[in-house]
Order: sequence, then structure tokens, then C-alpha cells
Amino acid sequence: MFTIEHDFDATVVTLVDEGAAPLAEDVIVNAFAECVTIEQFDARTDEVHKITLSLTQVRDLAAALNLPEGVYKLRPKP
Repeated sequence: MFTIEHDFDATVVTLVDEGAAPLAEDVIVNAFAECVTIEQFDARTDEVHKITLSLTQVRDLAAALNLPEGVYKLRPKP
């Protein structure tokens, strides 16, 4: 399950783990104009971990999800 919310400066997607235990904590994706952040609570440390991706890294990640194993470099569209 997931939710999508539009805040003032970001689109927020929350991914909720469902199904058989053990379940992972929710993942929150914040899409800003200049970057994307991914956050997840870690119950072992009682902290939220945050990763910041540039829009180029997000583009590369999206492409990587649909490619076989290997090394790639995306070319800009002409």
C-alpha cells in the first residue's frame, strides 16, 4: 500500500509494508524540485535515516530498475 500527498514544496509518497511478518518500517519519499529524499525510521537506533538523491540519480535509478546486470551511462536525448 502507498499514499501520495502534495505539500507546498514537495510531493510525498509513503510506502507501507504489508503482508506476513516481519514487516519493514514505512518508507517516505519526498520529491522536491531540486532533489528527492528517502526516509525510514530505524527502531534499533530510534532514529530516522535520510538519503538525498539528485534528480540525475533518480533518473538513473529508474532506468536501472528495468535493465539487466551491467554498467551503463544514460545519454541525453537529442
